[in-house]
Order: sequence, then structure tokens, then C-alpha cells
Amino acid sequence: METLRKYGRIYAMFLRNSLIRDMTFKANFVLWIITEVFWFVGQLVFLEVLFLHTERIADWSKWEVVVLIGTHQIITQIFQALFYMNLTNLPELVRTGKLDTFLLLPVDSQFAVSTRQLGLDNVVTTFVGVAIVALAAFKLGLTPTPLALLLYSGAVVLGVAVHYSIMFALASLSFWIVRTQGLIYGYYSLVSLSRYPQSVYRGAFGFIFTWIIPVILVANVPARLLTRPLEAPWPGLWKLALVACLALAGSRLLWRAALRQYGSASS
Repeated sequence: METLRKYGRIYAMFLRNSLIRDMTFKANFVLWIITEVFWFVGQLVFLEVLFLHTERIADWSKWEVVVLIGTHQIITQIFQALFYMNLTNLPELVRTGKLDTFLLLPVDSQFAVSTRQLGLDNVVTTFVGVAIVALAAFKLGLTPTPLALLLYSGAVVLGVAVHYSIMFALASLSFWIVRTQGLIYGYYSLVSLSRYPQSVYRGAFGFIFTWIIPVILVANVPARLLTRPLEAPWPGLWKLALVACLALAGSRLLWRAALRQYGSASS
């Protein structure tokens, strides 16, 4: 319990510092929110144009796809708020030796490098995704039960965990590769694949991006939990949970291996 309180105090300090930083540059904070909102609206406009020419994409109706896009928005914005800046900065910490500072802190080093900055603007834009999902659910006539909402929320958390684990593992490769930002940005460009129904991906492509690089599962599983209440929720949820656990364990092992061979700036 004392350990949890210690980590809670440290995280509160990180949050306070992030709030001070964002409020120091208020114009940048507001402009980034506006940019994110326009980007999201652009996706919805493209979807509207697409459904002028068809009634369904695979087995998904228009408002089901809107739920999927809104879920994708929620997951990616939560991930960006909590982890994205930290993971993209990790290779630079390793290259310059500034990682030493985090290794000396009386907390787990992975926790320190993963959570030191929070993107509070992304917290705001997360609620845009929530509002869109709520609107689409209303249009579909859905009345989710507390259990359905709980399963949906759990699947969203698992989706964030998948993104975090894969990008943290890619960032950890900077201990062996001078610059890994290209790998990190490359993966993040693949994240957009989860905006589309899983059923449109077939063959080797579907297998790779479901199991090897599981970006398709991330938004599809929670969206199906919400839009298909009569389907058995457990197969998709267990699949996502398994992928998330394997990804978390793999990224943790890679981090440990990286630290064992790390030569600090002072060594």
C-alpha cells in the first residue's frame, strides 16, 4: 500500500508539471486541440462520403463504423495523453545519456520514463471520441447495460496497453540502434488500420495485423462489444487480453535486457 501511495504521489507530481507546462503555452494547447478535432471531423466527413455510395462496409453499417472510429479516437487519444511523448523521447534519452537521471530515481525505471509527461490536450480530445460513440449508439438504438459498458471500458484499456507495449518495445531498441524514431512513427502510422472493420482484412494481411502487429484488434474488439450486444463477447475480449498480456510481458523483458547492457553517460 505504501508503494502505491509513493507512485501515486510521483504521478501527481508529473501531472502537475504537465499542467504547468501546457498552461504556460496556452495558445499551443488550444491550437493542438482544434487541430485534433478537425482531423477527427475529417475522418467522419470521409465516412459520410463513403456511405453515399454503399450501405455497408463488409458487415458493418454506417453508425457501427462511426462507433469504431470513435473508439479508435478514444484509444489513441488516451495513449497519446499518457505515453506517446515519453516513448518518442526515450531514444534521445538513451543517445544523450540523460537516461541516467531516471535510473537513479527511487522508482521503477520503466514507470519513470513512460509517465513523466502527460498530454493534457489529448485528454480533452478523448471526450470528443466519447461524444461521437454516444451519438452513434443513440442512432443505433443501443441501450448498453452496465456490464456491456464495463467490458467496453476494459477492452479500451487493453487496446491502450497494446499500443503502449509495442511502442515501448520499439523505443527500447534504441539501446542497440542509434535512432529508432522511424520505427516508432512507422508503427503509429499503422494504428490507423484499426479505424476500419476487421472483416475487410483478409489472408496474410489480416493475420499479420491481428496477431503479429495486432493493431486491428485494438479498436474492433471494443466496438463490437458495444454494437453487437447479442454476440458472445468473450472470444474477442480474451483474444485482445491475450495479445495485451503477451505484448506487455515482451516489452518488459526487452527493457530489462536493454538495461543490462546499457553503458551510462558516466561509465
